[in-house]
Amino acid sequence: MLSVLALTSVVLLGIASQSTALVVNTDSEKHALVGSDVRLSCSFFSWQWTSPEVSFTWHYRPDGAKDAISIFHYGGGEAYPANKGPFQNRLEFVGNPSRRDGSILIKNLDFGDNGTFTCDAKNPPDIGGHPSTIRLLVFEKVPVQAGVITGSIIGVVLGLLILVVAIYYLMRFLVARRVFSLSMSKHGKKGKGKEGSQQKQKPKVPLVFISF
Repeated sequence: MLSVLALTSVVLLGIASQSTALVVNTDSEKHALVGSDVRLSCSFFSWQWTSPEVSFTWHYRPDGAKDAISIFHYGGGEAYPANKGPFQNRLEFVGNPSRRDGSILIKNLDFGDNGTFTCDAKNPPDIGGHPSTIRLLVFEKVPVQAGVITGSIIGVVLGLLILVVAIYYLMRFLVARRVFSLSMSKHGKKGKGKEGSQQKQKPKVPLVFISF
């Protein structure tokens, strides 16, 4: 009896621990152009089945500000974008709650939209997850990332090294082939010279006539 109770306790503890294992995921940073639309992705992992009461809440903190404001909420199968504030009439829900996707779309971006966005998801009974943040950077022209530049430079350098090595081994092959050809030519001439000298030095056998 005691062993059964112990096993039941372990199972219940395991279920309880899983009920707080919700993990929210977003990109760390997003770049976009002024006047364009941008999708801010948000999804979550949960041990539980997707609940009909699944919800997503988005907050926004402008660069240089201390406090964040609520700009969007999805719950009970309905989307509730903020009816006032910097994103009024510019937010659209583009997620799929049944697939644990709570993404939003921000339209007609402006430089004032730079800031940090926080997505929080709940999937009852999993309600203990930590929100995830994504930083939005709005540019007049999206800059090339340093990693792309570094990768391009490394690629060019590697390409040049491969080309130099290929040329080096090609030159070695051509030189070796030339030396071999000259060597064979010299040996051929020497062979012919020896045969000629041997033919010249071959003594003639005199003809002897014996008369009776």
